[in-house]
Amino acid sequence: MTVGEENVSVTTPAQRAAAARTLSPGTALSLLLLAVMVLCPFFISGFQVFQLNLMLIYAIAIMGLNLLTGFNGQFSLGHGAFYAIGAYTAAILMDQFGVSYYWTLPAAGVICFVSGFLFGLPALRLEGVYLALATFALAVATPQMLKLSIFEHWTGGVQGIVILKPDAPFGLPLSQDQWLYFFTLAIGLLLYWAARNIVASRSGRALMAIRDNPLAARSMGINVALYKSLAFGVSAFFTGIAGSLGAIVIQFVAPDSFTFVLSVALLVGLVVGGVGWLPGALAGGAFIVFVPNIAEEISKGLSGAMYGVMLILLIYLMPTGAGGLIRTVSDRLRRR
Repeated sequence: MTVGEENVSVTTPAQRAAAARTLSPGTALSLLLLAVMVLCPFFISGFQVFQLNLMLIYAIAIMGLNLLTGFNGQFSLGHGAFYAIGAYTAAILMDQFGVSYYWTLPAAGVICFVSGFLFGLPALRLEGVYLALATFALAVATPQMLKLSIFEHWTGGVQGIVILKPDAPFGLPLSQDQWLYFFTLAIGLLLYWAARNIVASRSGRALMAIRDNPLAARSMGINVALYKSLAFGVSAFFTGIAGSLGAIVIQFVAPDSFTFVLSVALLVGLVVGGVGWLPGALAGGAFIVFVPNIAEEISKGLSGAMYGVMLILLIYLMPTGAGGLIRTVSDRLRRR
Protein backbone atom coordinates (compact mmCIF):
# COMPACT_ATOMS: atom_id res chain seq x y z
CA MET A 1 0.00 0.00 0.00
CA THR A 2 1.40 3.36 -0.99
CA VAL A 3 1.50 6.43 1.16
CA GLY A 4 -1.24 8.04 -0.93
CA GLU A 5 -3.49 5.00 -0.45
CA GLU A 6 -2.89 5.08 3.30
CA ASN A 7 -3.93 8.74 3.43
CA VAL A 8 -7.13 7.97 1.55
CA SER A 9 -8.00 5.00 3.73
CA VAL A 10 -7.83 6.91 7.03
CA THR A 11 -10.34 9.49 5.81
CA THR A 12 -13.74 8.22 6.84
CA PRO A 13 -17.04 9.25 5.15
CA ALA A 14 -18.02 11.08 8.33
CA GLN A 15 -14.82 13.12 8.21
CA ARG A 16 -15.38 13.98 4.57
CA ALA A 17 -18.97 15.05 5.32
CA ALA A 18 -17.76 17.21 8.18
CA ALA A 19 -15.16 18.84 5.93
CA ALA A 20 -17.83 19.53 3.32
CA ARG A 21 -20.02 21.19 5.95
CA THR A 22 -17.16 23.46 7.06
CA LEU A 23 -17.39 26.92 5.56
CA SER A 24 -14.42 28.00 3.52
CA PRO A 25 -12.87 31.40 4.32
CA GLY A 26 -14.20 32.78 1.05
CA THR A 27 -17.75 31.62 1.75
CA ALA A 28 -17.64 32.95 5.30
CA LEU A 29 -16.36 36.32 4.06
CA SER A 30 -19.10 36.46 1.41
CA LEU A 31 -21.81 35.77 3.98
CA LEU A 32 -20.37 38.41 6.30
CA LEU A 33 -20.28 40.95 3.48
CA LEU A 34 -23.86 40.12 2.53
CA ALA A 35 -25.00 40.58 6.13
CA VAL A 36 -23.27 43.98 6.28
CA MET A 37 -24.87 45.06 3.02
CA VAL A 38 -28.33 44.03 4.25
CA LEU A 39 -27.99 45.88 7.58
CA CYS A 40 -26.09 49.02 6.60
CA PRO A 41 -29.05 50.92 5.00
CA PHE A 42 -30.63 51.14 8.46
CA PHE A 43 -27.61 52.91 9.96
CA ILE A 44 -26.59 55.41 7.27
CA SER A 45 -28.15 58.50 5.71
CA GLY A 46 -30.47 58.51 2.70
CA PHE A 47 -27.78 59.94 0.43
CA GLN A 48 -25.32 57.22 1.45
CA VAL A 49 -27.98 54.60 0.68
CA PHE A 50 -28.35 56.24 -2.73
CA GLN A 51 -24.59 55.98 -3.26
CA LEU A 52 -24.56 52.30 -2.28
CA ASN A 53 -27.40 51.73 -4.71
CA LEU A 54 -25.38 53.27 -7.54
CA MET A 55 -22.44 51.08 -6.51
CA LEU A 56 -24.58 47.95 -6.93
CA ILE A 57 -25.92 49.19 -10.27
CA TYR A 58 -22.44 49.79 -11.66
CA ALA A 59 -21.36 46.41 -10.28
CA ILE A 60 -24.09 44.73 -12.37
CA ALA A 61 -22.91 46.58 -15.49
CA ILE A 62 -19.28 45.65 -14.77
CA MET A 63 -20.30 42.04 -14.28
CA GLY A 64 -21.81 42.06 -17.76
CA LEU A 65 -18.68 43.64 -19.22
CA ASN A 66 -16.59 41.00 -17.46
CA LEU A 67 -18.49 38.21 -19.20
CA LEU A 68 -17.53 39.75 -22.53
CA THR A 69 -13.97 40.89 -21.84
CA GLY A 70 -12.79 38.73 -18.97
CA PHE A 71 -14.26 35.40 -20.09
CA ASN A 72 -14.54 35.80 -23.86
CA GLY A 73 -11.65 38.16 -24.57
CA GLN A 74 -13.58 40.76 -26.57
CA PHE A 75 -12.59 44.32 -25.71
CA SER A 76 -15.38 46.88 -25.46
CA LEU A 77 -15.35 50.65 -25.05
CA GLY A 78 -19.04 51.01 -25.80
CA HIS A 79 -20.98 49.49 -22.93
CA GLY A 80 -22.18 52.92 -21.92
CA ALA A 81 -24.41 52.71 -25.01
CA PHE A 82 -26.14 49.55 -23.77
CA TYR A 83 -26.50 51.17 -20.34
CA ALA A 84 -28.20 54.12 -22.05
CA ILE A 85 -30.53 51.86 -24.05
CA GLY A 86 -31.59 50.10 -20.85
CA ALA A 87 -32.12 53.40 -19.04
CA TYR A 88 -34.22 54.91 -21.83
CA THR A 89 -36.25 51.72 -22.16
CA ALA A 90 -37.23 51.92 -18.51
CA ALA A 91 -37.90 55.67 -18.65
CA ILE A 92 -40.05 55.50 -21.79
CA LEU A 93 -42.09 52.54 -20.54
CA MET A 94 -42.72 54.19 -17.18
CA ASP A 95 -43.35 57.71 -18.49
CA GLN A 96 -45.41 57.09 -21.61
CA PHE A 97 -46.98 53.67 -21.07
CA GLY A 98 -47.38 53.56 -17.30
CA VAL A 99 -45.52 50.26 -16.99
CA SER A 100 -44.50 49.30 -13.46
CA TYR A 101 -40.81 49.76 -12.76
CA TYR A 102 -40.12 46.07 -12.13
CA TRP A 103 -41.47 45.09 -15.55
CA THR A 104 -39.06 47.49 -17.25
CA LEU A 105 -36.08 45.38 -16.20
CA PRO A 106 -36.80 42.30 -18.36
CA ALA A 107 -37.88 44.56 -21.22
CA ALA A 108 -34.60 46.51 -21.04
CA GLY A 109 -32.63 43.27 -20.78
CA VAL A 110 -34.28 41.72 -23.86
CA ILE A 111 -33.89 44.88 -25.98
CA CYS A 112 -30.23 45.20 -25.01
CA PHE A 113 -29.63 41.50 -25.63
CA VAL A 114 -30.97 41.86 -29.18
CA SER A 115 -28.96 45.08 -29.67
CA GLY A 116 -25.77 43.49 -28.38
CA PHE A 117 -26.23 40.34 -30.45
CA LEU A 118 -26.86 42.34 -33.63
CA PHE A 119 -23.85 44.55 -32.92
CA GLY A 120 -21.73 41.48 -32.29
CA LEU A 121 -22.50 39.99 -35.69
CA PRO A 122 -20.72 42.61 -37.85
CA ALA A 123 -18.00 42.95 -35.21
CA LEU A 124 -16.99 39.30 -35.62
CA ARG A 125 -14.31 40.20 -38.12
CA LEU A 126 -12.80 42.75 -35.76
CA GLU A 127 -10.30 42.04 -33.02
CA GLY A 128 -8.09 44.00 -30.66
CA VAL A 129 -7.86 47.73 -31.29
CA TYR A 130 -10.25 47.55 -34.26
CA LEU A 131 -13.00 46.11 -32.09
CA ALA A 132 -12.22 48.76 -29.50
CA LEU A 133 -12.64 51.46 -32.15
CA ALA A 134 -15.96 50.00 -33.28
CA THR A 135 -17.33 49.97 -29.73
CA PHE A 136 -15.89 53.44 -29.17
CA ALA A 137 -17.90 54.67 -32.17
CA LEU A 138 -21.02 53.09 -30.66
CA ALA A 139 -20.47 54.88 -27.35
CA VAL A 140 -19.91 58.24 -29.04
CA ALA A 141 -22.82 57.94 -31.48
CA THR A 142 -25.51 56.81 -29.02
CA PRO A 143 -25.92 60.11 -27.08
CA GLN A 144 -26.10 62.04 -30.36
CA MET A 145 -28.75 59.72 -31.75
CA LEU A 146 -30.85 60.18 -28.61
CA LYS A 147 -30.92 63.92 -29.33
CA LEU A 148 -32.29 63.54 -32.87
CA SER A 149 -35.62 65.25 -33.48
CA ILE A 150 -37.05 62.08 -35.03
CA PHE A 151 -36.80 60.37 -31.62
CA GLU A 152 -37.60 63.44 -29.53
CA HIS A 153 -41.20 62.40 -28.92
CA TRP A 154 -39.93 59.27 -27.17
CA THR A 155 -36.61 60.37 -25.67
CA GLY A 156 -37.45 63.96 -24.73
CA GLY A 157 -34.50 65.20 -26.78
CA VAL A 158 -31.90 67.21 -24.91
CA GLN A 159 -34.29 67.75 -21.98
CA GLY A 160 -34.51 64.03 -21.24
CA ILE A 161 -37.23 62.28 -19.24
CA VAL A 162 -38.16 62.66 -15.59
CA ILE A 163 -39.74 59.67 -13.85
CA LEU A 164 -41.11 59.09 -10.37
CA LYS A 165 -39.29 57.00 -7.78
CA PRO A 166 -41.50 54.12 -6.56
CA ASP A 167 -42.55 53.64 -2.94
CA ALA A 168 -41.96 50.46 -0.94
CA PRO A 169 -44.73 47.90 -1.60
CA PHE A 170 -46.98 46.15 0.92
CA GLY A 171 -46.67 49.04 3.36
CA LEU A 172 -43.09 48.14 4.29
CA PRO A 173 -41.49 50.68 6.67
CA LEU A 174 -38.77 51.59 4.19
CA SER A 175 -37.92 54.83 2.46
CA GLN A 176 -37.85 54.97 -1.31
CA ASP A 177 -34.04 54.78 -1.39
CA GLN A 178 -33.95 51.88 1.06
CA TRP A 179 -36.53 49.89 -0.90
CA LEU A 180 -34.73 50.45 -4.21
CA TYR A 181 -31.46 49.46 -2.54
CA PHE A 182 -32.87 46.10 -1.44
CA PHE A 183 -34.57 45.67 -4.81
CA THR A 184 -31.27 46.31 -6.60
CA LEU A 185 -29.40 44.02 -4.20
CA ALA A 186 -31.85 41.18 -4.92
CA ILE A 187 -31.53 41.71 -8.69
CA GLY A 188 -27.74 41.85 -8.37
CA LEU A 189 -27.58 38.58 -6.43
CA LEU A 190 -29.84 36.91 -8.99
CA LEU A 191 -27.68 38.11 -11.89
CA TYR A 192 -24.49 37.10 -10.05
CA TRP A 193 -25.92 33.60 -9.61
CA ALA A 194 -26.80 33.53 -13.32
CA ALA A 195 -23.32 34.74 -14.31
CA ARG A 196 -21.65 32.09 -12.14
CA ASN A 197 -23.76 29.40 -13.76
CA ILE A 198 -22.98 30.70 -17.24
CA VAL A 199 -19.25 30.63 -16.55
CA ALA A 200 -19.42 27.12 -15.05
CA SER A 201 -21.55 25.74 -17.88
CA ARG A 202 -20.50 24.19 -21.17
CA SER A 203 -21.16 27.53 -22.87
CA GLY A 204 -18.89 29.26 -20.39
CA ARG A 205 -16.09 26.82 -21.11
CA ALA A 206 -16.61 27.47 -24.82
CA LEU A 207 -16.33 31.23 -24.24
CA MET A 208 -13.07 30.80 -22.35
CA ALA A 209 -11.73 28.43 -25.00
CA ILE A 210 -12.40 31.08 -27.65
CA ARG A 211 -10.66 33.66 -25.48
CA ASP A 212 -7.56 31.48 -25.03
CA ASN A 213 -7.24 30.15 -28.58
CA PRO A 214 -9.93 30.78 -31.22
CA LEU A 215 -8.33 28.43 -33.76
CA ALA A 216 -8.17 25.54 -31.31
CA ALA A 217 -11.75 26.22 -30.22
CA ARG A 218 -12.93 26.16 -33.82
CA SER A 219 -11.08 22.91 -34.45
CA MET A 220 -12.92 21.34 -31.50
CA GLY A 221 -16.24 22.12 -33.14
CA ILE A 222 -17.16 25.30 -31.27
CA ASN A 223 -19.20 27.76 -33.31
CA VAL A 224 -16.95 30.77 -32.65
CA ALA A 225 -19.15 33.29 -34.48
CA LEU A 226 -22.28 32.26 -32.59
CA TYR A 227 -20.64 32.28 -29.17
CA LYS A 228 -18.98 35.64 -29.75
CA SER A 229 -22.29 37.20 -30.75
CA LEU A 230 -24.04 35.57 -27.78
CA ALA A 231 -21.34 36.91 -25.47
CA PHE A 232 -22.08 40.42 -26.71
CA GLY A 233 -25.81 39.83 -26.26
CA VAL A 234 -25.57 38.42 -22.73
CA SER A 235 -23.14 41.16 -21.70
CA ALA A 236 -25.50 43.81 -23.05
CA PHE A 237 -28.40 42.09 -21.23
CA PHE A 238 -26.67 42.59 -17.87
CA THR A 239 -25.68 46.15 -18.70
CA GLY A 240 -29.18 47.03 -19.93
CA ILE A 241 -30.73 45.86 -16.66
CA ALA A 242 -28.19 47.98 -14.82
CA GLY A 243 -29.18 50.96 -16.96
CA SER A 244 -32.87 50.49 -16.22
CA LEU A 245 -32.13 50.32 -12.49
CA GLY A 246 -30.01 53.46 -12.80
CA ALA A 247 -32.87 55.34 -14.45
CA ILE A 248 -35.30 54.28 -11.72
CA VAL A 249 -32.94 55.25 -8.90
CA ILE A 250 -31.80 58.61 -10.36
CA GLN A 251 -35.33 59.43 -11.67
CA PHE A 252 -33.93 61.12 -14.75
CA VAL A 253 -32.37 60.23 -18.09
CA ALA A 254 -30.76 62.56 -20.63
CA PRO A 255 -28.33 61.98 -23.52
CA ASP A 256 -25.49 63.82 -21.80
CA SER A 257 -25.66 61.37 -18.90
CA PHE A 258 -24.38 58.55 -21.12
CA THR A 259 -21.28 59.94 -22.77
CA PHE A 260 -18.09 58.04 -23.56
CA VAL A 261 -16.91 58.79 -20.01
CA LEU A 262 -19.42 56.25 -18.70
CA SER A 263 -17.97 53.51 -20.91
CA VAL A 264 -14.47 54.35 -19.69
CA ALA A 265 -15.66 54.30 -16.07
CA LEU A 266 -17.09 50.80 -16.55
CA LEU A 267 -13.82 49.63 -18.08
CA VAL A 268 -11.86 51.16 -15.19
CA GLY A 269 -14.18 49.41 -12.73
CA LEU A 270 -13.56 46.11 -14.53
CA VAL A 271 -9.78 46.50 -14.26
CA VAL A 272 -9.92 47.58 -10.62
CA GLY A 273 -12.15 44.67 -9.65
CA GLY A 274 -10.15 42.13 -11.59
CA VAL A 275 -10.60 40.91 -15.16
CA GLY A 276 -12.14 37.46 -15.15
CA TRP A 277 -13.26 37.59 -11.48
CA LEU A 278 -16.99 38.17 -11.04
CA PRO A 279 -17.00 39.23 -7.34
CA GLY A 280 -14.59 42.02 -8.25
CA ALA A 281 -17.49 43.87 -9.88
CA LEU A 282 -18.48 45.11 -6.42
CA ALA A 283 -15.03 46.63 -5.87
CA GLY A 284 -15.19 48.19 -9.33
CA GLY A 285 -18.59 49.72 -8.62
CA ALA A 286 -17.31 51.14 -5.33
CA PHE A 287 -14.35 52.69 -7.15
CA ILE A 288 -16.59 54.37 -9.74
CA VAL A 289 -18.89 55.87 -7.09
CA PHE A 290 -16.61 56.80 -4.21
CA VAL A 291 -13.10 57.50 -5.56
CA PRO A 292 -14.08 60.62 -7.61
CA ASN A 293 -15.73 62.03 -4.47
CA ILE A 294 -12.63 61.31 -2.42
CA ALA A 295 -10.46 62.98 -5.06
CA GLU A 296 -12.69 66.06 -5.00
CA GLU A 297 -12.49 66.26 -1.22
CA ILE A 298 -8.70 66.17 -1.39
CA SER A 299 -8.52 68.97 -3.96
CA LYS A 300 -11.55 70.51 -5.67
CA GLY A 301 -9.44 72.35 -8.22
CA LEU A 302 -7.35 69.31 -9.11
CA SER A 303 -9.90 66.55 -8.61
CA GLY A 304 -9.18 65.05 -12.03
CA ALA A 305 -5.45 64.96 -11.34
CA MET A 306 -6.00 63.41 -7.92
CA TYR A 307 -8.28 60.80 -9.46
CA GLY A 308 -5.57 59.93 -11.98
CA VAL A 309 -2.91 59.66 -9.27
CA MET A 310 -5.13 57.41 -7.16
CA LEU A 311 -5.87 55.21 -10.16
CA ILE A 312 -2.16 54.90 -11.03
CA LEU A 313 -1.30 54.01 -7.43
CA LEU A 314 -4.05 51.44 -7.32
CA ILE A 315 -2.87 49.80 -10.53
CA TYR A 316 0.71 49.84 -9.25
CA LEU A 317 -0.27 48.23 -5.93
CA MET A 318 -2.83 45.84 -7.47
CA PRO A 319 -1.74 45.18 -11.07
CA THR A 320 -4.26 42.34 -11.39
CA GLY A 321 -7.06 44.14 -9.57
CA ALA A 322 -8.82 43.27 -6.35
CA GLY A 323 -9.21 39.67 -7.46
CA GLY A 324 -5.47 39.21 -7.90
CA LEU A 325 -4.77 40.81 -4.52
CA ILE A 326 -7.24 38.54 -2.73
CA ARG A 327 -5.82 35.45 -4.43
CA THR A 328 -2.27 36.46 -3.47
CA VAL A 329 -3.19 37.04 0.16
CA SER A 330 -5.15 33.77 0.27
CA ASP A 331 -2.21 31.80 -1.15
CA ARG A 332 0.18 33.28 1.41
CA LEU A 333 -2.18 32.46 4.28
CA ARG A 334 -2.47 28.87 3.08
CA ARG A 335 1.31 28.47 2.95
CA ARG A 336 1.55 29.49 6.60
